[in-house]
Amino acid sequence: MWSSEQLDLDAYLGHLGYEGDRAPTLTTLRALQRAHVLTLRWDTLDSFLYREVRLDLPSVQDKLLRRGRGGYCYEHTVLFAAALEKLGFRFTAVSGRVQLGADSTSPRPATHAMLIVDLDGTRRLVDIGFGASPLEPIELVDGARSDAGPWPYLLRRQVITHGSPGWAVLQRGDGTEGPDGWTVRQVFTETPQYPIDYTLGNHFVATHDRSPFVIRPYIQRLTTERHDTLDTLLWTTERPGQDPVSETIRPHEAPKLLADVFAIHLDPTEADLLVTRLTELAAASQPTT
Repeated sequence: MWSSEQLDLDAYLGHLGYEGDRAPTLTTLRALQRAHVLTLRWDTLDSFLYREVRLDLPSVQDKLLRRGRGGYCYEHTVLFAAALEKLGFRFTAVSGRVQLGADSTSPRPATHAMLIVDLDGTRRLVDIGFGASPLEPIELVDGARSDAGPWPYLLRRQVITHGSPGWAVLQRGDGTEGPDGWTVRQVFTETPQYPIDYTLGNHFVATHDRSPFVIRPYIQRLTTERHDTLDTLLWTTERPGQDPVSETIRPHEAPKLLADVFAIHLDPTEADLLVTRLTELAAASQPTT
């Protein structure tokens, strides 16, 4: 279903630096998720620059593995799903709604892609496409936590969008915590999704005028010690237990910052296009006199 016959598994695992066992076990899944999140990059450049993001596996492999570019959740998830399918894992794809900064009375579309993996009588949420993603699968039980990365995550079974039952992923560390120290990051149900469903959601994210990924670039890189983001021209670095540090860069500085901090290397034509578009955005944001 996930085009695993088109996946160059050796190239994918080699890119991750993974040399472990390939049996479909929890140990393998944990190692692959950690390696994927820390190795592959996250960016929205194709939707911002071209309004086109291809989800066919050859295109995703070429972009994320051979060209060393980043992608967003749909690209990461279809690649990871193909790898899991080829390795013999059993899983269900699902979609979630990102809640951060959202008005609960006007929910965002369900455009965040994730997987639920069945292993040894348990089900585990695998969320490798958020950018700042958990570094391990989270068992799908109320109150399950992940503390493997620099920031913890919590899973809750609760009422979600407009009173529907479902699951919420909660996080700490972004300054918007609720009274108990946690804030909802995304919500989801266990309704199965298929490649065609992801194609439809991806079309909205990559092309619609209201998609945040169309109107400005957003780049992320997570390590075990820090989380860097570039939101248009605002570069922010977060470290556990410390206040975020931000600075505004100039448009012509963006390609070098992407290479030095985010390990995303643009070819000269794409770098020039990015600088041009960022310059236009900066000019449009200036107050008129």
